[in-house]
Amino acid sequence: MAAGKEIRGKIKSVENTKKITKAMEMVAASKMRKAQDRMRMARPYSEKVRQIAANLSRANPEYVHPFMVSNTEAKVAGMIVVTTDKGLCGGMNTNVLRLVTNQLKELQAAGKSAEAVAIGNKGLGFLNRIGAKVVSHVTGLGDTPHLDKMIGAVKVMLDAYTEGRISSVNLCYTRFINTMKQEAVVQQLLPLTTGELDQGKAGHDWDYLYEPNAQAVIDELLVRYIESQVYQAVAENMASEQSARMVAMKAATDNAGNVISELKLVYNKTRQAGITKELSEIVAGAAAV
Repeated sequence: MAAGKEIRGKIKSVENTKKITKAMEMVAASKMRKAQDRMRMARPYSEKVRQIAANLSRANPEYVHPFMVSNTEAKVAGMIVVTTDKGLCGGMNTNVLRLVTNQLKELQAAGKSAEAVAIGNKGLGFLNRIGAKVVSHVTGLGDTPHLDKMIGAVKVMLDAYTEGRISSVNLCYTRFINTMKQEAVVQQLLPLTTGELDQGKAGHDWDYLYEPNAQAVIDELLVRYIESQVYQAVAENMASEQSARMVAMKAATDNAGNVISELKLVYNKTRQAGITKELSEIVAGAAAV
């Protein structure tokens, strides 16, 4: 029964794996609800800042913020890549990194190079493997993102655009749609245009009274707008991560159950064949006597 013993060992191993994946599924389900609540609470602020930025961009045309000026002469493009710190979340990171790869190929075909900011360990490792230039990175954000941990890395890219060293800044992340569906997207952060901020909703111009002055208000607002978009992207990415991990671990648990059933069937057949063989030997021995 050496084969039977080996099969029992495999069954025990798969059962242990099933316990782990089931526990990870339950943990991911618990974290997913908190991440979704955090992401939904951040959406109204992000949308309101976008709306105010759109109104201000039309209300004070005599002052143009550097973020709204296109650096067409720059031959370097910036990318902010948002991924997870941990794996076991299906093809979520693969999808967004595939978009990043396509963006890098398009830039290379256009004769431009790229500088990247990596938010998340998986994206940092990928960018280092392909030889991309990583100017700053943030890892180990945990289950609750904090803007003060990301603001330094983001400011490096914003300062580079203000100085005219990069032509654009794209934000690559995974947008949360629902528990079963997440979508990898690339969003242009810089340069800002009135059309991108407005989204075609307003049909009139706005007028504001600025205190202390228009430049100070708009400078502060547009920086906060960029930071809010990055924070929203990280919140969306974390909600997508927990949803994808829960689905992946549920699939792994179900597959482990199927493997256990198949192994038990093979074990029973092997055991039955062994018993039949022993009975045949006993009957043959008795007949010979």
